[in-house]
Amino acid sequence: QLQASGGGLVQPGGSLRLSCTASGLMFNSYTMAWYRQAPGEQRELVARITSGGSINYTDPVKGRFTISRDNAKNTVFLQMNSLKPEDTAAYYCEANWYEVRSYWGQGTLVTVSS
Repeated sequence: QLQASGGGLVQPGGSLRLSCTASGLMFNSYTMAWYRQAPGEQRELVARITSGGSINYTDPVKGRFTISRDNAKNTVFLQMNSLKPEDTAAYYCEANWYEVRSYWGQGTLVTVSS
């Protein structure tokens, strides 16, 4: 089970930190990822961190977002800085074990608006 939190309303240029805490799985063996889905759009990958710590980001968030994980707390984070209106979306966390098993959180809404 994945529980995401940290979304909210923020002005352009502001920051938010999303958290996703896992339970019932061997967290440190899973690749963790954040996806987002804007209204009327397909879900897209935002950032991913493997069990070994390798990280990749989608181009629009590079330099603004940072993904990290705390294996002791079974939690993955997404620090989002310099937020833009186009970052508005529901953000979902995913736990993926070698493409064999995948679990999703319930989503947390991020709204960037003045």
